[in-house]
Amino acid sequence: MTDSTFSTAVLKWFEQHGRKDLPWQQKINPYRVWVSEIMLQQTQVSTVMDYFKRFMQAFPSVQDLAQASEDEVLHLWTGLGYYTRARNLHKASKIIVENYAGEFPRSVEELSALPGIGRSTAGAIASISMGIRAPILDGNVKRVLTRYKAIKGYPGTTQNTQKLWLLAEQLTPNQQVNHYTQAMMDLGATLCTRSKPSCLLCPIQQGCQAHLLGTPTAFPEPKPRKALPQRERLMLLVADQANQLLLYKRPSTGLWGGLWSFPEFEDRPQLDSFLQQHKLTIKNQTQLSPISHTFSHFQLHLEPWLFRTSQQQHGIAEGDWVWYNLADAPKLGLAAPVKKLLKTATQRLNLGDI
Repeated sequence: MTDSTFSTAVLKWFEQHGRKDLPWQQKINPYRVWVSEIMLQQTQVSTVMDYFKRFMQAFPSVQDLAQASEDEVLHLWTGLGYYTRARNLHKASKIIVENYAGEFPRSVEELSALPGIGRSTAGAIASISMGIRAPILDGNVKRVLTRYKAIKGYPGTTQNTQKLWLLAEQLTPNQQVNHYTQAMMDLGATLCTRSKPSCLLCPIQQGCQAHLLGTPTAFPEPKPRKALPQRERLMLLVADQANQLLLYKRPSTGLWGGLWSFPEFEDRPQLDSFLQQHKLTIKNQTQLSPISHTFSHFQLHLEPWLFRTSQQQHGIAEGDWVWYNLADAPKLGLAAPVKKLLKTATQRLNLGDI
């Protein structure tokens, strides 16, 4: 299979079987493509669809996003994970408005220089929304190309990444690049899947070396696994007499950066010291069910404690602190475990369990 017959087969398949009704495939422009590509990083299409629709309703243009507060952006991102994506999206929108008069730059190099936009995302924006010939190499495309050439080893190594980019460049046609880019992503998402590839339906099976070897699922080889470090923390949920819970805004960098969360402590003495420091008198307390949350580089085990204070709102709720009422919730960015704990604690408080 030559480079030209490869792209011809892919485009013909896309015309007949490709996905064309996804929300971000309507009213295509650089902004909508960009937001969808960022949301789709390490996240399934089915999960992204509702988030994308809500995001577009709140921020229909890059100017609207640039004018929003970080809390508004993170609030709409709550539950989607990998929150650095949202912060970079917000930062990049400001740069596009301030430095480019609200128009997206029309080169992969300039797009790649924006926060949170790598070479593949820049290629997707340029090709899908601008018709510029630019290869992409997201997870789905990596899998397709790795199988097509039966490339041994983990595709994320420097050597294999260079091979794959060279291959992606060679195979990208000069015409219909917008359809070709979408087609390659669709191939990986719908046919050339990780565990059950539909080789008999694949338009490039005749040239696919992994298929010819009879071992498509042997490619790509997984990343060598390392044992995830474990962290344990106590999480403090303090409720006042109005059933409002105390939250603080985390630093903009690091774990759950810029999100609102409950205070965390390494041990009980640290927790008790915090209560004493802020003169929080505890009336009742109870332990909630523990929560474990897995990040890419470690696993976090939370031991949540729900405390009832005898005071009304306290002076601690200033600056980066807030008393949060789920019944009249402010629009704040919350990590998924925090959102879950807010609901659990509010239910317990409303039932009078504490």
